[in-house]
Amino acid sequence: GAAPARRAWQVPHLVLGAVGIFVYVGAEVAIGSFLINFFGLPNVAGLAEREAATLVAYYWGAAMVGRFIGAALLRTVDAGKLLALCALAAAALTTLAVVSDGRVAMWAILAVGLFNSIMFPTIFTLAIRGLGARTSEGSSLLVMAIVGGALVPLAHGALADRIGLQPAFLLPAVCYLFIVYYGLRGSRVGDAATV
Repeated sequence: GAAPARRAWQVPHLVLGAVGIFVYVGAEVAIGSFLINFFGLPNVAGLAEREAATLVAYYWGAAMVGRFIGAALLRTVDAGKLLALCALAAAALTTLAVVSDGRVAMWAILAVGLFNSIMFPTIFTLAIRGLGARTSEGSSLLVMAIVGGALVPLAHGALADRIGLQPAFLLPAVCYLFIVYYGLRGSRVGDAATV
């Protein structure tokens, strides 16, 4: 009898989805914000700002291409598994950009855009599954979670000041690892009876 009275924020897969949106938007914006500085590093590409800025378009362009590929794949592949696979690829590429130099580091970080593409809509869809009458309440919680786009880049910048710009990219990598967990386990509409 008391179960229907639960608020949206008491539903585990929704709350974890909000964390997922927070870290996803945070990671995407953090990477996008620091790309020019990253390409300017002598051991990466040593590019001047103007040259580096032209490469940023590849990051966002890859996201657009990935959106079309992702939309096609989502028709046949389980959404949680595809989300986890994309997040794992993004985490691996971001880590590769930290531990490598030159073109490898440069293209690794640009390729993250391709795997970012399906994350937001997929996390959102998984998080509001089964909410019924509380779907709008759940959606508003998820929309508020995009504040990660302001906070994670701040943390990334603070980290870069302390440990260096390249190692600071491990922060987005950790964000993507949470999304791997969410895709595989956190997004399950567990205990449907108590939701």
